[in-house]
Amino acid sequence: MSRIQAMPSSYQSAKAPEWLNTIIKGDCVSRMAALPEKSVDAIFADPPYNLQLGGDLHRPDQSKVDAVDDAWDQFENFAAYDAFTRAWLLAARRLLKPNGTIWVIGSYHNIFRVGAIMQDLGFWILNDVVWRKTNPMPNFRGRRFQNAHETMIWASKSPDAKGYTFNYEAMKAANDDTQMRSDWLFPICSGGERLRGDDGNKVHPTQKPEALLARVILSSTKAGDTILDPFFGTGTTGAVAKRLGRNFVGIEREDDYIEAAADRILSVEPLNAETIRMATSKRAEPRIPFATLVDAGLVAPGAELTDAKGRWQASVRADGTIAANGETASIHRIGAKVQGLEACNGWTFWHVRENGRLRAIDELRNEVRQELARLSA
Repeated sequence: MSRIQAMPSSYQSAKAPEWLNTIIKGDCVSRMAALPEKSVDAIFADPPYNLQLGGDLHRPDQSKVDAVDDAWDQFENFAAYDAFTRAWLLAARRLLKPNGTIWVIGSYHNIFRVGAIMQDLGFWILNDVVWRKTNPMPNFRGRRFQNAHETMIWASKSPDAKGYTFNYEAMKAANDDTQMRSDWLFPICSGGERLRGDDGNKVHPTQKPEALLARVILSSTKAGDTILDPFFGTGTTGAVAKRLGRNFVGIEREDDYIEAAADRILSVEPLNAETIRMATSKRAEPRIPFATLVDAGLVAPGAELTDAKGRWQASVRADGTIAANGETASIHRIGAKVQGLEACNGWTFWHVRENGRLRAIDELRNEVRQELARLSA
């Protein structure tokens, strides 16, 4: 199996499989069959669209439109395209972990056929996401609406799939604290991002914008995850994955695309761990009992806790409970009792004096979480 190393050797872990962060040359179905079962966390697939173009297309000034007329996008008929689609989806399904998800992008030419086959094979559609193009190609013949979008299907492996990654809080925060919608507005790939050969022509006719792949990867994967792209092209998935601290494996059969992708990915500098850390909800963070702070020596038995204004006090017991007014209970229950309330968030209510200043015990809990994250990295 021919592989192109698309990462510097220092990037690869000594324990990483040899196919990780490489571009594998060849047919996607046979090459996927050679990879280990349930080995990838996510798949992004940009398959041939089977555009069914009927002759050349010209602009009003009679210049020829640089359309997709490559052999890899041509199929004898719909039956041949459907057979190809079923074959690669079956191969991809075998590689996907039980909690993994798959993204498939397409146009009106193919996405409905792909979606039906995905459902037939047992995939469970989570969303269809519309990529609205800010600068779509005009409809030169004036016989149809301007085609200004493409559709992405996002699916889990089955209806019963549990624990798939969706970084809801991060997406909401990035969208000004409003739920991220399923219509995404991005320009098509152009300018300096568009790869061009020495002749000035596009290296690949359907290169996807990195911003689109970044949204896909940030929304549905975690740092360290492995993303498979079986139609790798010029390596947008690999370039964005590397930058965002993910692993990738690409499959591509065209030498020119492989060469361009490898050069492109080698030039990418990964962002540091803090920059790619995702926003999470408190509920998603690991549970840290107050007793853990006592066990770790961050709060000593017998220490006095107080609210931020010093109106109420409680003493810490060795077992991780606290006491006030002759009653012993959790930080939350005692916090509620002293205030005469039904409930209280003890983590933000109670403070401990440290080096002459008050610190919320929630700050100490975050220190424990950060240390646990460091140890598990």
